Amino acid sequence: MLRKGITESFGAAIHALNTSQLTDGVINRSKRMMLDTLGVGLLGTRTAVFNKALKYSQLFTSQERSSVWGKSDIILPPHYAAFVNGIAVHSMDFDDTWHPATHPSGAVLPALLALAETLPSQPSGLDLLLAFNVGIEVQGRLMRFSKEAYNIPKRFHPPTVVGVMGSAAASAKLLGLSPEQCSHALAIAASSAGAPLANAATPTKPLHIGNAARRGLEAARLAQIGLKGNPAILDLDSGLGVYYKDYSPSAMADSAVRAYKWILEDQDVAFKRIPAHLGMHWVVDAALAAREKLQKAVGKFDLSQIRHVTLRVPPSKYVNCPLPATEHQARHSFQFNACTALLDNEVTVASFGDAHIGRSALKELLGKVSLETPEDNLPSFDKMYCEVEIAMHQGPSYKARCDTFYGHWRKPLTLKHLVEKFSVNASSVLCTEGVEGVIDVIGNIERVAECSILGSYLTMTSNQERLDRMRIL
Repeated sequence: MLRKGITESFGAAIHALNTSQLTDGVINRSKRMMLDTLGVGLLGTRTAVFNKALKYSQLFTSQERSSVWGKSDIILPPHYAAFVNGIAVHSMDFDDTWHPATHPSGAVLPALLALAETLPSQPSGLDLLLAFNVGIEVQGRLMRFSKEAYNIPKRFHPPTVVGVMGSAAASAKLLGLSPEQCSHALAIAASSAGAPLANAATPTKPLHIGNAARRGLEAARLAQIGLKGNPAILDLDSGLGVYYKDYSPSAMADSAVRAYKWILEDQDVAFKRIPAHLGMHWVVDAALAAREKLQKAVGKFDLSQIRHVTLRVPPSKYVNCPLPATEHQARHSFQFNACTALLDNEVTVASFGDAHIGRSALKELLGKVSLETPEDNLPSFDKMYCEVEIAMHQGPSYKARCDTFYGHWRKPLTLKHLVEKFSVNASSVLCTEGVEGVIDVIGNIERVAECSILGSYLTMTSNQERLDRMRIL
């Protein structure tokens, strides 16, 4: 089916939206998203998948060069910088999650920062903030074209569908493309969209975000030099509609209205406290609460006294992994995360290391777990719940349920806790000056004259390097 004018309306809006339309609420929420994305990205530069992608990307050179986060001595062609930095963001599944379900920031921010370094006139912080929000807005609009998109995905990983479109839109905005060029950037990006969910829980999944960032940036730059795609790419069932069974697109809101209504204004994102699939946060909080009840009753947590553990979760095959053998499987396992919380009274970055995954006590407890999927437990990050029930060999059972975890959009992290998360993650790579510099720049991004200052802090890996730079200046 052909609907007229939808792609055209997106191109017009991407071109026309301006900084005066950014509301205080959108500015504050997007700054939180940017800070969290940079933190998990910096931490992600220590992962195996990032380093493999970096080694591969270093095979390529170009006249234009962009920075790699946390690497003071490495520069790459901009689209490869966007690629590896995007991979870093999603390498531990620690990045933000939106509703309908996607990881919105990781596909956009790496592309923008890589692009900004190549522009002859350095964008301001406000320019960066606007382009970032355009990329987020486009993703939000596209996800609302389908009721299927509101649920935990079953076929395609959402960032590979809408993320690459958001990257293209954001890059087109920062490049100052015309309305027609913006539409073509979306059309070009659509030919790089879509990755099967079967690669979730594997080291390939982080490439979904890296590819979205890279391919969206490439689409915008190809549109800039005159490449064209189908100008009705969003209007057609054979266009972006191929990714949804119930595709029902609508035109983007009139961007000429001064009081533009951003989706982010009404729908906040979720920030993760543990590096795992978002659904794991419900089961971890429920497990911790059940463990606390048990301890209060009997004085200690004794694995030998546990007969059975029941998890009541929403139906989702790709996060039902009874015996995970790798860190990526563990990040997508209700069973692993519940049992880790029960055994250790916490789930942390270290919980997903090989030493923790291979523990005999963990394997013993995993053998006592069964999964139930009650009919009222819907596979939606806005409606799901998790319940954990511990049955003992003697005595009563201990049960707890989580309907909304701390960090969910209904119960957002405080700014203090968000900054603490960033600081812990970033300090694994950056020196104190770099960590504090990123916090300061993002906190005042709308007043920063040139966003390039952010890149200098993102590569400040030691105090000695800071002193050397001061000597050069």
